[in-house]
Amino acid sequence: MSSLPKVTLFALGGTISAHHDDRLELCQYKSGHYSGADFLSALPELSALADIDIVQLNNISSTAIDESHWFDLKQRIEQSLLGSDAVVITHGTNTLEETAFFLHLTLNTDKPVVMTGAQKPFSALGSDAYFNLLNSVRVALCPQAIGQGVLVVANDKIYSARDVSKTHTYYLETFQAPNNGPLGRIEANQQVNFMHRSIATHKTEHCFHHLNQPERIPYIAIIYSYAGADQRMIEALLLHTQLDGLVIAGTGAGRCSPLEASALLKVRERGIPVVMSSRVGAGAVLPLNGYQHLDLITLDDLPPQKARIWLLLHVLSTN
Repeated sequence: MSSLPKVTLFALGGTISAHHDDRLELCQYKSGHYSGADFLSALPELSALADIDIVQLNNISSTAIDESHWFDLKQRIEQSLLGSDAVVITHGTNTLEETAFFLHLTLNTDKPVVMTGAQKPFSALGSDAYFNLLNSVRVALCPQAIGQGVLVVANDKIYSARDVSKTHTYYLETFQAPNNGPLGRIEANQQVNFMHRSIATHKTEHCFHHLNQPERIPYIAIIYSYAGADQRMIEALLLHTQLDGLVIAGTGAGRCSPLEASALLKVRERGIPVVMSSRVGAGAVLPLNGYQHLDLITLDDLPPQKARIWLLLHVLSTN
């Protein structure tokens, strides 16, 4: 019987699973070619670190992942952690931060859960997939990762799921935490070095641990504000959808046009919650007197895509 720690590897699709016959091709590749078993075969170093149990899930691009996948993944992770010491998840980078943040808010565990992806396909020359996966297992086995919620590991850095966002289409350093920076790094000698500890872990966020797959997923939309924006998109949502919540990706410190604000009043009169966020990418959105009559929700420095997840869970927990 192995004396190594046990790690469950949940393998999804994305660039980390992608292949192209040309090792120099970094754009026109096909996701979902490689499985978790292929990772273990290509990286025997993983088996030297831990007893890896592979759970191969939908081998799809992260652009196809939705809320039903999230709730299923939450349930599977919590079940697996009854017998595992930690979980590592491979995922496409496009929506990795959203899956990570959903799990950060909903998982009922203190055990390490680490997500990773890749900017270069697994088949590419110098792919970051190899070290991202190895480093994710190293972080998952680090005692300092316990109780930190969901972590994201990429390009030798460790981030909190709450803070991290994808910031570049192709660069390896795409994952950044513009407001708070990384929690730690993996050194060249393979040592995991936590420099900080997030005080906004899943324990101190609004508690959504009790939520499971609902019969109906609330419809939460995001409206992107811009110069010249009017009321038509918001009014169309009210007219043609069963709108349960709305997030505004506001300009600057969280503002929208006067025409948008007039339409938001109609949304609020129906009792539909609205979060004001910012499209800027960094900095807090604070309550403004000019919008006091709208009773908007503000969520500090959460970007629109994460504010939407919080609002989704908030709606589910209050209905």
